[in-house]
Amino acid sequence: MVSDSDEVRVWLVERGYNNRNLIILKYATPSGDQVFRREVASQALGTVTAAKDVSFDNLGLVDEPDVQERYAAEVARMKEKHEPEDPV
Repeated sequence: MVSDSDEVRVWLVERGYNNRNLIILKYATPSGDQVFRREVASQALGTVTAAKDVSFDNLGLVDEPDVQERYAAEVARMKEKHEPEDPV
């Protein structure tokens, strides 16, 4: 079981799809240097929220400075316009 202290809030920064009919969601930390990636079948997608709380263990590093900046800017925009549980 994961405790609250082991989780971090991440915000939706990118949504896409691939040729296998999967929706790819990327949620980033406010600094943009870590990302949570989720692939979901389009039929099972359900509601996508502005933010999620995820385990630190599920975060990957964003190595490219320009991508970090883009993610950080998108997190700031999402935080300004949405509550974490808002469907987007």
